[in-house]
Amino acid sequence: MSATPTAPHRPAPQNHRPHPVDTMPPWPRAVILALQHVIVMISTPVASVFLISGALRLDTTTTRSILCITLLACGVGSVLQSMGWLRLGAKLPFVMLPGGAAVAIFIQIATEHSPSVATGSVIIAAAVCLLLSPVAGVIVKAIPPVVLAVMITVIGVNVVKIAGGLISDDDRAPLWAVGLAAATVAVIVVLQIVLPRRYRSVAVLLGMAAGTGLAALTGHFDAVSSGDLLRLPAWLPYGSVTFDLAAAVPLIVFSIGSMAEATGQTTLNADIVGKTVDKGATVAATVRGDALTSLIAAPFGGQTMLTSGENIGIVRATGVTSRFVTALAGVLLILIALVGPVADLIQSIPAPVIGGTAVYAFTMIVVSGLRMFQGTDMNEDGNFLTATAGFSAGLLPILAPSLYLSLPTDLRLLLGNGVTMSALTGMAVAGLILLWRKVTR
Repeated sequence: MSATPTAPHRPAPQNHRPHPVDTMPPWPRAVILALQHVIVMISTPVASVFLISGALRLDTTTTRSILCITLLACGVGSVLQSMGWLRLGAKLPFVMLPGGAAVAIFIQIATEHSPSVATGSVIIAAAVCLLLSPVAGVIVKAIPPVVLAVMITVIGVNVVKIAGGLISDDDRAPLWAVGLAAATVAVIVVLQIVLPRRYRSVAVLLGMAAGTGLAALTGHFDAVSSGDLLRLPAWLPYGSVTFDLAAAVPLIVFSIGSMAEATGQTTLNADIVGKTVDKGATVAATVRGDALTSLIAAPFGGQTMLTSGENIGIVRATGVTSRFVTALAGVLLILIALVGPVADLIQSIPAPVIGGTAVYAFTMIVVSGLRMFQGTDMNEDGNFLTATAGFSAGLLPILAPSLYLSLPTDLRLLLGNGVTMSALTGMAVAGLILLWRKVTR
């Protein structure tokens, strides 16, 4: 009797699951998660626009146009960074904001020269960064881990300070504002403790809703109503663009220095979402996405745009790492920019509620930076000295902002950027230590 032929052996198919960064949550949940990102970051572009409007004494129509393009740029930039099409973005869950220091430099150039010169400076600085983006990818590979840990910690401290400013009124925080911020944070913490794990991702949004409800009950909620149904940005709101290379130098210096911040933001984001990336190529893509978004925004009166750490705390708090969620947040930002009533609703959320939420989320960045020191031997003298020098240079501008006021403007703007200074100082000290050890061998 002949044996039954054996079927050829076929290896079992391997289950190649995509990384959570590259997966899309169910639509209802994705929309809620995206809305959390939007609500946490929306105050920054709005505040920057009203800061520019006040400094340049813009009329209401121009202010609304600048607000529209700023939110549009935030949305377009968030989509680019999240999706990474044509290597114009990191393919990580990022949102984009106007750079805080860049806004200050824009105002300085606009007041010393003209708004049209400031717009030209944004274009020049963005073009320089676009050309130098490959260099950013090379530089990042040479940055020691201890320098990255210092820089990320300083980023966290810096954004916590900015968030705290949303709670206070000038130099003094009213008791009701502190109470609203504290109540908002308390609700978020309690919900993250008691909710089942699958529902904890909405704790931040529910906390903000509770804080806003409390504000309404206590008489601290003011609804914003502009009457606009549709908003569109105006082309060249400051008139024809004027290119002045000398005037653009401060913004060029800042933009090049911001590559160090892009390095820290990209590294931190990849670390939190647990995705292994080619740091050099990814940082270069991040810088390209920033530069292109700035180039798009500038002719409409927009400012220098940068990837932001403001959403990283939300990613850490929710545990949802999908880049499609932040891309959807970008789409929501575009809709908010164009639909007047939606923008009015977002602007109606009390600043202390947003500030309390942001402080809680941003403090997670500080903790993440400190955790990075676990992989570094801090008993080694070189690492200890590098960290000490980096923190000294990075924290001084944040904790003592008046320290450099007597210096020339260009130097003051450079030294006054804590994130940039922590990176440059840490790299300089680490390089000096390495050189000294080679010489003394």
